[in-house]
Amino acid sequence: MEPIEIGLIVSAGMLVLVILGMRVAFAAGLAGLVGLVWIFWAKRGYDSEQFVWALTVAVKTAGQVPHSKVSSQALSLIPTFILIGYLAYYAGLTKALFEAAKRWLAWVPGGLAVSTVFATAGFAAVSGASVATSAVFARIAIPEMLAIGYDKRFAAGVVAAGGTLASLIPPSAILVIYAIIVEQDVGKLLLAGFIPGVFSAIIYAMLIIGMAMTIKGFGPPVSGFTWRERFASLPPALPIVIVVFTIIFFVYNPFGGDAFGTPTEGGAIGAFVVFVMAVWHGMRWSELKDSLMETAKLTVMIFTIIWGVLIYVRFLGFAQLPDAFSNWITSLTVSPMLILVCILLAYAVLGMFMDAIGMLLLTLPVVYPAVMALNGGELVSAADSTFGMSGPMCAIWFGILVVKMAEFCLITPPIGLNCFVVAGVRDDLTVQDVFRGVTPFFLADAATIALLVAFPAIVLWLPSQA
Repeated sequence: MEPIEIGLIVSAGMLVLVILGMRVAFAAGLAGLVGLVWIFWAKRGYDSEQFVWALTVAVKTAGQVPHSKVSSQALSLIPTFILIGYLAYYAGLTKALFEAAKRWLAWVPGGLAVSTVFATAGFAAVSGASVATSAVFARIAIPEMLAIGYDKRFAAGVVAAGGTLASLIPPSAILVIYAIIVEQDVGKLLLAGFIPGVFSAIIYAMLIIGMAMTIKGFGPPVSGFTWRERFASLPPALPIVIVVFTIIFFVYNPFGGDAFGTPTEGGAIGAFVVFVMAVWHGMRWSELKDSLMETAKLTVMIFTIIWGVLIYVRFLGFAQLPDAFSNWITSLTVSPMLILVCILLAYAVLGMFMDAIGMLLLTLPVVYPAVMALNGGELVSAADSTFGMSGPMCAIWFGILVVKMAEFCLITPPIGLNCFVVAGVRDDLTVQDVFRGVTPFFLADAATIALLVAFPAIVLWLPSQA
């Protein structure tokens, strides 16, 4: 049996395990190990005496993956980004951010929901974790929306959808993972996510305002805040702004020249700044302990997924499946843009059954080389490329597109993780309620993705300045 055939069979088996409920990390790791044993044994003609040799080589090959990849300096960004979010929450900075957004924006139609969207966007800029963002604002924003008459399902949908913004707005853990998998510049990818993230928040706000203006009694505006009260709300929310600009200044020097430091250093300094502010705001030892424990739990979960999937990726390399898929994609006679759209639609379907990080880790080793081949290769210039951009810029553009699709998958049934988190925080909500509430935001996400595909400059302008 050829390696490609083994690759297809093992990949199909892994998907079956995932559908049956096995965690992605364990399904991918098991599939990768079994696949490696199969390929090495096939090379020895399925000789029974050589099976132990094949198993030994496969275990050694798989065992080298976790240390060699996870020891990468870039991955140290993930725990620091997550820690920033939890420290900000336990320091009470999220409440201050929501209060500031409410005082400045609640006067528009659907104002409290609009305030929630921009507050989640602000918290996303220090969190980097969609789940954490949704959990925090389910406690803060939903009670206030219910108090003035919002439908509980829509209120939950606003929080679940707003939480997805953490996937794009830097610091973003999932963008770091993408950069490591495809071996691209982490700093430029983080910069690239900023404008699309803000753009997504604006699209959400426009949707809410439009619904409030056309549906009677929907999202009543909140008035009565004086200008003095509005300006008084800004200083408590200022720490969030300081942290955001601290990280961005380290990734991208706005004064020209080299950056002040690496993204890893920027993340560490950002975490230190939030820690100092948290202590200043009176954070107790128990709260610091909780923030460290929550950071450790989420980090271990992410790293475990990475370990398992990278073993599977190593198997894919031996099976030659990425090269075969790339050759097949480039041999098609249809428009490359149509192929790209079909790939994004496939992500939308796949995301209904898998979590965002696992989905990207499993598919990128196969899909990414195919997309780059469509564009003309990683070294192609903008003038000679299919999509009108150089190889590195195409990698950044595609990264933002797939991460936006991962955002979309965080709120799609039946696995939409943000919806489960919001329902878990609120006893008065079921998962079905939250899924109904996020339905309008599917249209907003579809519009955002279409605009990012049609106008790549939205993604590429900021990283092109770095």
